Amino acid sequence: MGCTLYGPHVVLLALLLSFSFSLSYHRPPSRATLSIPAPQDTDGLTPQQVHVSLVGDNKMRITWITENEAPSTVDYGTSSRTYTSSATGSVTSYSFLLYTSGHIHDVIIGPLSPSTVYYYRCSSNSAYEFSFKTPPSKLPLKFAIVGDLGQTGWTNSTLQHLGGSDYDVLLLPGDLSYADLDQPLWDSYGRLIEPFASSRPWMVTEGNHEIEKLPPMESSPFKSYNARWRMPYDISASDSNLYYSFDVAGGVVHVLMLGSYTDFDSSSAQFKWLMADLDKIDRKQTPWLLALIHAPWYNSNEAHQGDGEDMRKSMENLLYQYKVDVVFAGHVHAYERFTRVYDNSKDGCGPMHVTIGDGGNREGLANKFLDPQPEISVFREASFGHGEFLVVNETHAHWTWHRNDDDEQVMADQVWVTTLISQTTCKNKTTK
Repeated sequence: MGCTLYGPHVVLLALLLSFSFSLSYHRPPSRATLSIPAPQDTDGLTPQQVHVSLVGDNKMRITWITENEAPSTVDYGTSSRTYTSSATGSVTSYSFLLYTSGHIHDVIIGPLSPSTVYYYRCSSNSAYEFSFKTPPSKLPLKFAIVGDLGQTGWTNSTLQHLGGSDYDVLLLPGDLSYADLDQPLWDSYGRLIEPFASSRPWMVTEGNHEIEKLPPMESSPFKSYNARWRMPYDISASDSNLYYSFDVAGGVVHVLMLGSYTDFDSSSAQFKWLMADLDKIDRKQTPWLLALIHAPWYNSNEAHQGDGEDMRKSMENLLYQYKVDVVFAGHVHAYERFTRVYDNSKDGCGPMHVTIGDGGNREGLANKFLDPQPEISVFREASFGHGEFLVVNETHAHWTWHRNDDDEQVMADQVWVTTLISQTTCKNKTTK
């Protein structure tokens, strides 16, 4: 692995973007940005940047890139090198300024059995075999959660820790590659995470670093993100890849992936979709309800104060009425856990809010917190790390946050979480 520095032209372009960067605090330097080249033994037909994501309750989307034209085919089975099934999908590409992507392949495979390891190859390339494990159809279920991942030395440390956690599904609340217009960094990011994203489903939503809008040459935001990270939005009746929902563990857990950088007011398509999606949920069958956003609604760090306030004012009441249990956010490059909260006050019937924008970004940590610490803020620390949310049964889950301390994984915060639907004091809120 080598290091690459951003050229002055990329820095200038980035300054032109409205990414909501805050200049009111000092970010300490992070580790250098990594540049992950293609392996030397690859050719134009070699599958690269392989990652998988959930589609419905028993299917998986396989996404990969080849430099040259190759079949959009996945062969798979439950034994290594023995492929009993095959599926064919589609291929696309995109251009961004002077950059043209490779061939982006998208194939949905299934039906698949739960808690099963599948071996697969892409584009019928027998030289490269991958494998993934499907999530269980019932509890317990473990989520790994990491935001603002980037591709630095700290990112690599976080990924190694994630790889040892034996999670079932990874949730990423925005800011993936930090390409920021420099499109080859998307390819480098895909290679960096491939060993992990090809073996467990990664479910993501967009952050401000995915906008990549540069009028008048590039006037459409999220071009690279939408091309490379297609999520199952259509399965949940969403009309946009920027917000969607999905079920896991046989429908016991419902996850809302919301878009902080698309319209969210009460007249917007996202708001109307969210209201309809929540109204479909039977909480007797789906006791756990989680939500992911990028810009946090609650934040006691000096960084990005108020960035999520408009979205909070628009959507918080909906999440409160339908008893969303936990809201995970990124954006602020630190860790912070709040108590259950609603409308800026402690509320035992509101969601627990967690900011986990500390995956390993190149901008450094947000290490200045407001003083005194607000009553609703329980634990906060400016360190890189990741979180794990273990849903033990229909009423209880265990949340842990693992800091990177000199590359050693240290569990620094933990709490047991009880579903709101099981608490009699919250029964007067709207539910089905």
